[in-house]
Amino acid sequence: MKDSNLIERAAQWAEKRGFKKIKVNCEGYETPTQYTNQEEGEPFIPDVTGMQLGGKSFVEIATKTDDEQRRISKWKLLSTLANMKGGKLFLLAPKGHKSFTEGIVKKHHLNAQVVYLKS
Repeated sequence: MKDSNLIERAAQWAEKRGFKKIKVNCEGYETPTQYTNQEEGEPFIPDVTGMQLGGKSFVEIATKTDDEQRRISKWKLLSTLANMKGGKLFLLAPKGHKSFTEGIVKKHHLNAQVVYLKS
């Protein structure tokens, strides 16, 4: 489970950038729609979703994980959905996680924007 403080910071990041209809996978907020990757079968819930310039974008906290393959599957799915819905996938990387995140994006050719999440 991700740190709820990081997820709330991601929601604040989205608000500052003009996102509308923001949904957050954190207590006290409306939960985003869950999606299921047919290969995995297990549902994924985005950390933050919102509308920006008419498209639906997804915001994920990008941290190192033991289950890297599941994380990659989730990001691939969200990247595809963002493209279909005219939005973007933003991966917010806290200190110590940016190069890890950029490596995954490059290796797997993900259409995602990596953003350093300042402390």
